[in-house]
Amino acid sequence: MSEQHLASDLASPAPPYHDLLGIRLVEWRDGFSRVVCDTGPQHLNRSDIVHGGVILSLIDQAAAFAGLWCSVPGNIRKAVTIDLDCRFTGQVTGGQIVAEGKLVSRGRNIFFARTEVFDAAGKLVAFGASTHRWRAGSETVEGSPAEK
Repeated sequence: MSEQHLASDLASPAPPYHDLLGIRLVEWRDGFSRVVCDTGPQHLNRSDIVHGGVILSLIDQAAAFAGLWCSVPGNIRKAVTIDLDCRFTGQVTGGQIVAEGKLVSRGRNIFFARTEVFDAAGKLVAFGASTHRWRAGSETVEGSPAEK
């Protein structure tokens, strides 16, 4: 069974984009991540539903973290998204939304993930698939020392 990081052990500080949207990484282990966003008026589109871009961002971030878990405390791994696909199955008018990313397969430089997004009631509102490329030094679960 893979080690799981507690919320207090997660990637810190949060990337600026996460801060902007209010995305928080709340669970992280090898091949799995859970990110959440407490939506507010700033996340709504002109139809008063959560903007699809917010949901797509959650899909992208949860998927990436699923492939970026690092076994060495203090080390990090980095990747870029090279393909991202999303299907919306419902609408969100507010409350917390949760995205769960799962690693599907990994190669030497590329990994594939699937993500599901749920509203506050636990209803599936979107799902997606993505392809990511590890940055140099991030191909192994040990990662590399964080830059200071």
